[in-house]
Amino acid sequence: MKIPDVPPDEASRLAALRSLNVLDTIAEERFDRLTRIAKRLFGVQVALVSLVDENRQWFKSCIGLDVRETPRAISFCGHAILGETPFVIPDALDDPRFADNPLVTGEPHIRFYAGCPLRGPDRRKLGTLCIIDSQPRAFGKEDIGMLVDLASLVEREFAALEWATVDELTGLSNRRGFMLLAQHAIQMCLRQQVPSSLVFIDLDHLKAINDRFGHAEGDRALITFAEHLMRGFRHSDVLARLGGDEFVVLLTDHSLATAETTMARLQGLLDATNAQSPHGYPIGFSYGVVEFDAARHGTIDVLLDEGDRVMYEKKKAKR
Repeated sequence: MKIPDVPPDEASRLAALRSLNVLDTIAEERFDRLTRIAKRLFGVQVALVSLVDENRQWFKSCIGLDVRETPRAISFCGHAILGETPFVIPDALDDPRFADNPLVTGEPHIRFYAGCPLRGPDRRKLGTLCIIDSQPRAFGKEDIGMLVDLASLVEREFAALEWATVDELTGLSNRRGFMLLAQHAIQMCLRQQVPSSLVFIDLDHLKAINDRFGHAEGDRALITFAEHLMRGFRHSDVLARLGGDEFVVLLTDHSLATAETTMARLQGLLDATNAQSPHGYPIGFSYGVVEFDAARHGTIDVLLDEGDRVMYEKKKAKR
């Protein structure tokens, strides 16, 4: 068996995949509809939208298979993302790369595989739309064309998904994106038995900036603050603009005390920028920190509401 090679752009590819905020999310009809079409169109047993993560392939849509992920080392899709065109294996038992693969010798007994690479909005290859059967078969030029057409529809859904979870102005996650990512991050912290804390942030005096300098300058203040958030926090933290002047950060493996230390560092970064700013106003913020407690915070909304209340009390005290 041959383990898939690692693409030369692997780091950028993984960053693009994770920026979509789709890994480990629930099934969605927009993708299931396309895999159902693929399964019926080609008369195969299995059709998947498979995303190739660092150590696994995870199935955003899975029709005809009972598992949601398998190791990348034994995946066919790990090979498929190395090329530019559909990757077709008419009979896995006749291919030395796959003949002794556990997915061939055991369940689901793959004999036929065809996978078309799926590209994200930045054109990095994220995974495949693939079809699988336990019987060998031929796969002609017309079949390949139809698989490519279906794959392009999956890519359109990825583009729509990115648009739906990203704040257009700042490039941070929007509220929908935050809700998806935060739930996953909290579950990870619970499994690893490490704390997590939420910081609810309100940009100070944004209305005054808009009124005095214009909305374009207000947008510049929002973008500048978002850039400081990205500099001040880790890639593992979940950053979002909820809307207007409201931002939120979920810090993984951070207690209340360490979250406060991180916010002090953010304030230092912003103070340095304000000291050199030619724009005639400082960018300031108020915030509230809440450490996640599974007994009190049954949903992300409850955690957000408490963070908002703590932030408001601190903002009121500053006045």
